[in-house]
Amino acid sequence: MATEIPRDGHGGAGGTGPPEGAAGQGTGPGDEWAARPGAAEGAGTADGTVRSAVRVRNLWKQFGEQVAVSGIDLDLPAGRFVGLVGPNGAGKTTTLSMVTGLLRPDSGTVEIAGHDVWRDPAAVKSRIGVLPEGLRLFERLSGEELLGYLGALRGIPADETERRAGQLLDVLDLSGARNKLIVDYSTGMRKKIGLAAALLHNPEVLFLDEPFEGVDPVSAQIIRGVLERYTRSGATVVFSSHVMELVESLCDWVAVLATGHIRAYGSLEEVRGSAPSLHEAFLHLVGAGDRSADERLDWLGGGA
Repeated sequence: MATEIPRDGHGGAGGTGPPEGAAGQGTGPGDEWAARPGAAEGAGTADGTVRSAVRVRNLWKQFGEQVAVSGIDLDLPAGRFVGLVGPNGAGKTTTLSMVTGLLRPDSGTVEIAGHDVWRDPAAVKSRIGVLPEGLRLFERLSGEELLGYLGALRGIPADETERRAGQLLDVLDLSGARNKLIVDYSTGMRKKIGLAAALLHNPEVLFLDEPFEGVDPVSAQIIRGVLERYTRSGATVVFSSHVMELVESLCDWVAVLATGHIRAYGSLEEVRGSAPSLHEAFLHLVGAGDRSADERLDWLGGGA
């Protein structure tokens, strides 16, 4: 079952940091479109408990006077396609950056596959792949050279790197551009070579920040097919987006983030609840369901 978090939980945006002894977020009351309280189903262990790919506890981050992430507690189930959704400025990128070790939190802990991100970074980074938003690549290398270089950094034998790179370039429809410099790649091609780089070492958990942003429909379909194949193998994908239709078509587990707080989490069906779509449930959960510009823009139109 999904859990909805009350909007007046601790650590709201604009606060001054984590309160002393803060213990994380609790559950709260719902209504006709609210996610129902409980815990999500996920990959199980031998004793029937849910296995977490990612475990976040009391995660905080503040920039100046602005609290970007406010004491998040979250367990992301293993072997699932997980969507981290929220409006612009919700804290999605900041959260993913802290979870993957790219940004140090002010406080809190993150464990991936049982390893602490900040105490055992080498073990974590060998188990994750990351495709961040605004990925910077070695633009004077070709796609094939980039994968060869990253394979060497990962300690993958050269012949195995060549085999994996060839398969990834072929599946991602980049074979014809394997010798082309990345500086000449289109946006979609950059996303695809970035995904190939993130998958090269066969990670247990793959983190993607807005992977379909600025990507054409053909490239998006190719990326989608690769990700679906990857999760069918038992791996975990965690990706952020503010496009609810995309999340609804891809994900089977969702967490809703707004103003640095988790508003609800659980399976797609549970978070959607009785709302006609995830989009409608999302608007309700982030408090935007009753916003309209119609009356305030009464002057706008083609008439004199």
